[in-house]
Amino acid sequence: MGDHPAFDELIHAPKRLRICAVLAAATAAEFATLRDALDVSDSVLSKHLTALESAGYITSRRELRDSRQRVWVSLTPTGRRAYAGHVQALQQIMALHPGDDSTRNAGLRSDP
Repeated sequence: MGDHPAFDELIHAPKRLRICAVLAAATAAEFATLRDALDVSDSVLSKHLTALESAGYITSRRELRDSRQRVWVSLTPTGRRAYAGHVQALQQIMALHPGDDSTRNAGLRSDP
């Protein structure tokens, strides 16, 4: 996983989190595959990919295949580290159960 847990506001947006999850499980994914997996329009996906690319988290490349231009998207090493660190941070948050002694000692209650 990442070097250390780090909550990442850019990745945390639901659609960008799903994009990173799909890309983390593969070397690359085709634009249409991402679009269909997220059930969004081309323009919505493009907007999220642009934000991730601006941060250096993804790269894209165009490839001519079957007489069609296809766009393939990949996580960069920086993107993989950021995603892994974000997942670790989420796991730490989820590990705080209301019935846990550590939360009671922190002034939290588990009863309504």
